[in-house]
Amino acid sequence: MAVWDSIRDALNTFRPASVIDVLSIAVVIYLALLLLKGTTAMSLLRGIIIVVIAAVVMAQVLNLTVLDWLLRNSFPALLIAIPIIFQSEIRRFLERVGRTGRWPWPGRALYEGVVDTIAEATLQLSEKQQGAIIVVERETGLEDYIDSGIKLDAEASTKLLLSIFYPNSALHDGAVIVRGDRVVAASVTLPLSERMQGFHGTRHRAALGISERSDAVAVVVSEETGQISIAANGRAISNLDGPRLRGILRSLLLPAMEMDRPAGRRLPRLSR
Repeated sequence: MAVWDSIRDALNTFRPASVIDVLSIAVVIYLALLLLKGTTAMSLLRGIIIVVIAAVVMAQVLNLTVLDWLLRNSFPALLIAIPIIFQSEIRRFLERVGRTGRWPWPGRALYEGVVDTIAEATLQLSEKQQGAIIVVERETGLEDYIDSGIKLDAEASTKLLLSIFYPNSALHDGAVIVRGDRVVAASVTLPLSERMQGFHGTRHRAALGISERSDAVAVVVSEETGQISIAANGRAISNLDGPRLRGILRSLLLPAMEMDRPAGRRLPRLSR
């Protein structure tokens, strides 16, 4: 009965201004999650939430007085700690808003055109035996890695990718990261995989490393042999020609388009 009384009292105090109040809080929470999306801070936030929930449950179930008091009085400290812990993410968010003049609302990635662009550039690089690594961002954001390179924010094109990986060019070393239909950064440093998987080159280990830590798709061209490989989900497949390269990229980036593919023409699974 006390619960219904509390609900009734809350409804009685509800005013039109309360709608604005609730929406404002919802927008703040949404923007906070948006600026943390695709960063290591999101994993840190999940860890903090899990620890806090576990502590609250223990305090209530086991009647831990001291822990309960500590949780109740730690809110002012959290207000100070949160800006310190997430200062780099907050700074990046504010810089993005100030630079673009608009809120960074997420959009649907435009992979249709970029698949052919990447495939065409990769095949030309392979013919010339020019080493390259192109990483396509999917659901998991790669902001932490983008910050390690040179930001471009240019429309993806075959000529742009060829010029970036031209031998001895300023941006030749490192990876290119593609988001949607734009090249967002070049000369990016990627984490190296601990698993060799028959690959001993730095580019191949970097492609496996980023695919192990995210859902990104990495296309690699060997500088020694011109061999083309694709890494995704911590797995890799190599010795790709043009049709297989395009087919695998479409199966990974455009899964909806592969629904109509006949069973006899399904693409090979990426092997460990």
